[in-house]
Amino acid sequence: MSDMRQKTDVILIGAGIMSATLGSMLKELAPEWDIKVFEKLSTPGEESSNEWNNAGTGHSALCELNYTTERSDGSMDISKAIAINEQFQLSRQFWAHLVTHGLIQHPQDFIRPLPHMSLVAGEDNVRFLRKRFAALQDHPFFEGMAFSENPDKLQEWVPLIMEGRSVTEPIAATRIESGTDVNFGALTRMLFAHLQRQGVAVSYRHSVEDIRRLSDGSWEVKVQDIDKGTFEYHTAQFIFIGGGGGSLPLLQQTGIPESKHIGGFPISGLFYVCNNREMVEKHHAKVYGKARVGSPPMSVPHLDTRFIDNQKTLLFGPFAGFSPKFLKTGSNMDLPRSVKSHNVATMLAAGVKEMALTKYLVQQLMLTNEQRMEELREFVPNAKSEDWDVVVAGQRVQVIKDTEAGGKGTLQFGTEVITSADGSVAALLGASPGASTAVHAMLGILQRCFQEDFPTWEDKLKKMIPSYGMSLVEHPDLYREIQQSTAEVLGFGELHATHQ
Repeated sequence: MSDMRQKTDVILIGAGIMSATLGSMLKELAPEWDIKVFEKLSTPGEESSNEWNNAGTGHSALCELNYTTERSDGSMDISKAIAINEQFQLSRQFWAHLVTHGLIQHPQDFIRPLPHMSLVAGEDNVRFLRKRFAALQDHPFFEGMAFSENPDKLQEWVPLIMEGRSVTEPIAATRIESGTDVNFGALTRMLFAHLQRQGVAVSYRHSVEDIRRLSDGSWEVKVQDIDKGTFEYHTAQFIFIGGGGGSLPLLQQTGIPESKHIGGFPISGLFYVCNNREMVEKHHAKVYGKARVGSPPMSVPHLDTRFIDNQKTLLFGPFAGFSPKFLKTGSNMDLPRSVKSHNVATMLAAGVKEMALTKYLVQQLMLTNEQRMEELREFVPNAKSEDWDVVVAGQRVQVIKDTEAGGKGTLQFGTEVITSADGSVAALLGASPGASTAVHAMLGILQRCFQEDFPTWEDKLKKMIPSYGMSLVEHPDLYREIQQSTAEVLGFGELHATHQ
């Protein structure tokens, strides 16, 4: 065992999109700081950020129906959709800055223009979509959105979905051309290559085994070199825990008060990937449906065109499942080990409240391949089993915490950033919109955790993110200008050009 103790300024745990984003921002803002990254796998972006693990595909609330809800008075609440779209704009601006300054090349390797669509069937769902469209269409963020209930128009938009469909009930869709497909695995790898060029020490196959506070207020992490079996000790004034589903156990090790009364519920998933090139070429959109009554938001079925390794692919899913692992490469003991004296009541309360979710997961687990194909045929009527392969998606760990609105043991369906009161520790937990809003999440961490330095960084931040400190909702002209300029830098050309 090595007793090596090394001092550094910042430690990032996990080589996913969150650490990649925070590291890249810090290197721009404080280039003289020493940053170390520890990742237990052999390459970056292999868990939640990986493109095959359904890591956020450009969530900007253009097509995800669960970001708009109907109020009891019948009006449509679009506030969450607007907030998520604005957060995604921050990411676009930061990526455009990196490309403009040559810090990453070939943006088409991680982002491409792609229409985003919502598709529903049945009278109630069509009424909901019509109302949602009416609420969104005049908002600058959703300019150019089209709505149709005409099967001929839908045939033009989504031929694969309409082929062989007997339209026996109302059907409708919205379509917006300004959507994107983002490959967060590719982006993560690009950002880590950039960080290493900037002198950031990235240690792969290094697992953080323990985190403890030293008497001087700094943090010590005990790191195992997996290949050698030796241990190293590193200290830093600031630690970011960005280990995807594996963040919760590490956060619990810090013992900070903010880590108490929080639990995690892991959900696994499956996707179908189309192996028939003719079918892949027939579809060119990201199409989201509506979750069935009683099923959770992460179960929204979608048929996605994706670009992976610069090749057009077609994915359908997700089919939810259950595994006690917090990471795809985790341990079956992850969930039981995360139950502590301070969160057991929270976890039990969630268990009682979420019987519907438990029932849903059990039903999903029991689906046969043919039953899953039937669900796919609701989207692609002519789908044949031999044209689709099964891919196991990444693990999502939904946060469970006590909230004022939901009471004890409330399951959270979003992204949670947790910081210590003194700003020396930050952790990112949760799921969608996740990767798509990484820049927004990391800006929050910079603001809360580096309060002394932050005022001196604001000018630099405005250069990196032109809308920083301003509300794009209140400045629609600035929004349009940023949409156009980032589209050009990221290689989309004219924003509303049709890509067929």
